[in-house]
Amino acid sequence: MYSPLSLAFLGDSVYDTLVREMLLRTANMPASKLHSAKVRLVCAEFQSEAYGRLEEHLTERELSVLKRGRNATGNTVPKHADTGEYRRATAVECLFGYLYLLGQERRIAEIFEIVMEDASRVLEA
Repeated sequence: MYSPLSLAFLGDSVYDTLVREMLLRTANMPASKLHSAKVRLVCAEFQSEAYGRLEEHLTERELSVLKRGRNATGNTVPKHADTGEYRRATAVECLFGYLYLLGQERRIAEIFEIVMEDASRVLEA
C-alpha cells in the first residue's frame, strides 16, 4: 500500500491532465487563457470544495482512501490555501492516484464529472 502523499503525488498529475483535456475539448482559446482557467480548477480551494461533493458518491473503500489523504501530514502548505483546504485538496488528489493505479478509468471519469459540477461558476468568475 502506498502512502497517501505518494498517491496524491500521482493523483495531482492525473487530475491536472483531466482538467487540461476538458478545457481543451470545451474551449478553443489561446494557451494563456487555457492556463488561467486550469489554475482556477486545480487550486486547493476548488479541490477542497469538491471534497464535500464527493463524499456522498464514494464507495466505502474510496471514502477510506479520501480520509487517509485528508489526514496525511505534509511538510508544507501553500501560501494561498489554509491547512484545511490543502488537506482536503490532497485527499482528492490521493483518490485520483489510487484509482489510477487500480486502472479504474471509468470510475475516475465519474468522479471527475462530480468534481467539475461547479466548474462553470469558477470559470465565469
